[in-house]
Parts: sequence; structure tokens; C-alpha cells
Amino acid sequence: MTESVRRVLKIAFSEVGLHRVEANIQPNNVKSIKLIKRLHFRYEGFSPRYLYVDGQWRDHERWALLCDDGCS
Repeated sequence: MTESVRRVLKIAFSEVGLHRVEANIQPNNVKSIKLIKRLHFRYEGFSPRYLYVDGQWRDHERWALLCDDGCS
């Protein structure tokens, strides 16, 4: 998964021209948080009741990677 997301990020930054990619992840999704940490995303904050999932409003952590942080 790490390599797949790394490839998507490369396309997003170099071919699409994005400056920023965000990941909003529920705090209990430990595997996804470990993945984005490996890819050097930075924690930006906590969003209470961010999305309605399975009949409940769920909190999320907001993580981001900027092109300035190492895009090719």
C-alpha cells in the first residue's frame, strides 16, 4: 500500500500539479495513520464529527502533505 500511495502522490504533484494532498482519517484507524506517517504527512488537527459514517458523526484527524515537503 505504501508504494501505491507513493505513486499516486507522485502523479498528483508532478503530473496533475497539485500543491497539497490531505488525508482525513478516523483516529482509531491505526493502519492508515501509520501509512501516511511513513509517507511524511504532517498532522494538522482534529475535526470533531467530520463525516457521517454508519449512522454516526465520526471524528477525524487531518493530515497533509505539501508539494514543498518533497514532491518531485
